[in-house]
Amino acid sequence: MNSSFYNILDFGAKGDGKTLNTAAIKKAVEKCSQNGGGEVYIPAGDFLTGTIELYNNIILKISAGAKLIFSNQLKDHKIISQRWEGKVQEVYSPLIYAKDSKNITIKGQGIIDGQGQKWWELFAANKLQYPRPRTISFEKSSNILIADIKIVNSPAWTINPIKSDKITIDNVSIKNPPNSPNTDGINPSSCNNVHILNCHVDVGDDCITIKSGTEKSSELVPCENVTVTNCTMVRGHGGVVIGSEMSGSVRNLTISNCVFKGTDRGIRIKSRRGRGGVVEDIVVSNIVMKGVLSPIIMNLFYYCGEGGKNKFVWDKNPKEFNSKTPVIREIHFNNIRANDVKTRAVFIYGLPESPIEAITFNNISITMADNAQLQTPAMMSNLEAEKQRGVYCNNFRNIDFINFKIKNQVGEKFELINEK
Repeated sequence: MNSSFYNILDFGAKGDGKTLNTAAIKKAVEKCSQNGGGEVYIPAGDFLTGTIELYNNIILKISAGAKLIFSNQLKDHKIISQRWEGKVQEVYSPLIYAKDSKNITIKGQGIIDGQGQKWWELFAANKLQYPRPRTISFEKSSNILIADIKIVNSPAWTINPIKSDKITIDNVSIKNPPNSPNTDGINPSSCNNVHILNCHVDVGDDCITIKSGTEKSSELVPCENVTVTNCTMVRGHGGVVIGSEMSGSVRNLTISNCVFKGTDRGIRIKSRRGRGGVVEDIVVSNIVMKGVLSPIIMNLFYYCGEGGKNKFVWDKNPKEFNSKTPVIREIHFNNIRANDVKTRAVFIYGLPESPIEAITFNNISITMADNAQLQTPAMMSNLEAEKQRGVYCNNFRNIDFINFKIKNQVGEKFELINEK
C-alpha cells in the first residue's frame, strides 16, 4: 500500500448504499493523519456514512462514480459546539468537518448527497433538538481547497467555513430543491482571503452569502478579502448576499463576471439596528441578471430572525448612533445588465441615523418585466408590494448614477427621499 494513499475499501468500507461506513472511513482518515497526511480515496460506489472529521494535510478524493451518502439518522451524527446563524450553540456536526486544521482538500468528480429531505421535514415540524447539519464546514482552519465536486440535498447551509483563512472553492456544483429551508450554497463567515470561482449554485435560500456573526457572537471577527468570480446562480433568494449577520464587518469584496437567473434578489446587503458592523469597499462588475425581483437591494431595516419585528428595528425615527448601529458605505457597481426585473430596479433604504453612503452606479441597464406580479422588493416591516418600479433611495448620502438606464418602468424612474 502506498504510504500516502488510503483507499477506504482497505479499511472495510462497502459501496452498496446500505452499509454504514462511518467507522471504516474514520479508520482511513486517522491512519492517514497518523502517517503525516496523504489522500483518503473514495472509489466508485455508493457509500453511506455518518460524520466525517478531517485533520491536517489530508486530501479527501471522491472519485468519478463515487457518491458519499450521508445518513439521515440523527444518531449517526455528533453534537458539537459551533457558530450557527451568528452565535455559538450546540448543533449537529457538519457532515464533513475540521477544526484547528490546515492543508485540507476535498476534491473529485464524485457526488456528496446530504439526504436533506428528512432533516427539512423534522425542521418544519419543530422536532429537532439541535440545528441541522451543514454539509461542509471548517472552523479556525487554513489553506482549504474544495474543488470539482457536486453537492446535493444539503440538510442546511451547504459550505460554511468559519473564522478560517486561505479558502478556495473552485468548480463546485451545488443543487438543493428550491423549497428546501435555509439551504444556502456557500457562506464564508468571519473568514479571510476567500476565493469562490467557477461554481454553479441552485439552492433553496441565498446562493452565496458573506457573513461575520451577529451581536450575540462571543467575538467579532470580520470577513475580509473575498473574491467571487465566474459563477452562475439560479433561483436562490439572493445571488450574492452580505448579512444580515455582519456584526464583525465585511470589507474588501469583489463580485465579477457572474450570471444570476431567477434569484429573488441579485446583489443584496441587509442588516438592522442593534447589529453593528460596517460593510465597505465592495466592487460589483460585469454581471448579467434575468428574472430577479430586484437587481440591487441595500436594506438596514431587515426584519427576519430573532427580534427583527421589534419597534426598535422598524421605527423610522432616528436613534442614537453608536457601536450597535450598522453602516453601509463605499459600494460600487459597474457594467450590469438586468432583464425581466419584477419589482424595483434598485432599492436602497438606510437608517436616518446611518444613511447608506458613497455608492456609485456606472454603466447600468435595467429592463422591467412586462407582466410582473405584485411583490415586496425587500424584507422589512410596513413595505407595500409593488411591481415594475424604478430606483428607490431613502436615507442616503452621495449616490452617483452614471450612464444608468431603466426601461419599461411604471411611474418615476428615480424616487430619492431623505438625502442627507
